[in-house]
Amino acid sequence: MRQSQFFTKTLKDAPKDAETINHQLLVRGGFVRQLMAGVYTYLPLGLKVLNKISQIVREEMDATGAHEVLMPIMHPALLWKQTGGWDNIDVLFKIKSRTKKDYALAQSNEETVTPLAKEFIHSYRDLPISIYHINWKFRDELRSKSGILRGREFLMKDLYSFHIDQADFEKYYKIAKEAYLKAFDRMGLTAKVTEASGGGFSEKISYEFEVLSDAGEANILYCDKCDFCVNTDDIDKYKNGGECPACKKGNLKVAKASEVGNVFDLGQKYTRAFGLIIDNEKGEKVYPIMGCYGIGITRTMGVIVEKFHDDKGIIWPKSVAPFDVHLVELPGGDGEKIYNDLKNAGIDVLWDDRDVPAGQKFADADLIGIPVRLVVSKKTGDKIEYKARNTDKPELLGFDEVIKKINI
Repeated sequence: MRQSQFFTKTLKDAPKDAETINHQLLVRGGFVRQLMAGVYTYLPLGLKVLNKISQIVREEMDATGAHEVLMPIMHPALLWKQTGGWDNIDVLFKIKSRTKKDYALAQSNEETVTPLAKEFIHSYRDLPISIYHINWKFRDELRSKSGILRGREFLMKDLYSFHIDQADFEKYYKIAKEAYLKAFDRMGLTAKVTEASGGGFSEKISYEFEVLSDAGEANILYCDKCDFCVNTDDIDKYKNGGECPACKKGNLKVAKASEVGNVFDLGQKYTRAFGLIIDNEKGEKVYPIMGCYGIGITRTMGVIVEKFHDDKGIIWPKSVAPFDVHLVELPGGDGEKIYNDLKNAGIDVLWDDRDVPAGQKFADADLIGIPVRLVVSKKTGDKIEYKARNTDKPELLGFDEVIKKINI
């Protein structure tokens, strides 16, 4: 893609109301524009990142055997009244049509997935089953802050599983947990799994996937030797510096963290509400157990920026970067030839062919944060200057050497 023709524009200064790193850098880098508090337009650069994150999540959910669907985001009020959510969920956006009928904008999809599943689940032989979609969600937040970490409109993957009993749910939870950890790892993130209350979804314990971040809203204690982690907002019997109760080898450390995913044990709340009754192996009538599994796609994008940046801009992990390389053409360099050669080699390239000073090109490349910067100029001759975004040491390489390094 020629940068001169690309629908993006960098900014020297961040918006005055941008309090967090992700808000500042995503706007300055030309990834997003804020329409109003908590609502953003994702520009081509930002959409490419969202699509990369979504695809990683999609692949890991598919690997668990889940089926992807696409459910509506506008729901009849009747469904939410049937579960009690209409009157009890204060962040629910409610709208009224010209026909005076009430509707809700999805803040989750239990109210649509359960009636859907009821059409296909009739006995224990139809279970277990898991269904997910990646779609927009809405929350009537009183104060939307932290950039895209907390929005009124956000992209989310939510998966719902149905089980004949609690033991089968626990079995699938372990599979889903590993899929989550693998998905975040592919994005360059190390997630900690914490226990928390179920909130408005369930009275049972829920599990949150937290990434250490100074911009995080959660306070956690984690072990420096094993996977033990707790949310200090819910549990007060552990102390900073104390011995890990799980491995007995490590010490607990306090940290700020950002939630990127969660799992709720919904029990029979929604299957009872919608009368989803099936026969078990003994011929007894039972309500299936449900689980809900969420990953905030836009939120994860913001967390990645909070984790991977420096004073010059964003440093995208390769797996979610908008392009593979940023090709910077300076006077005397044959940018078009290298651009076409890279494309023919299967490399996704943003080619800075703009007629602007070299300093501006380099500053924009650092701000946008594509993992590899390539420079061609009269000075480089028949070589290409290769520099990884996370280093300060460029090197002159031949084209074949560049391709080899990019593909590592």
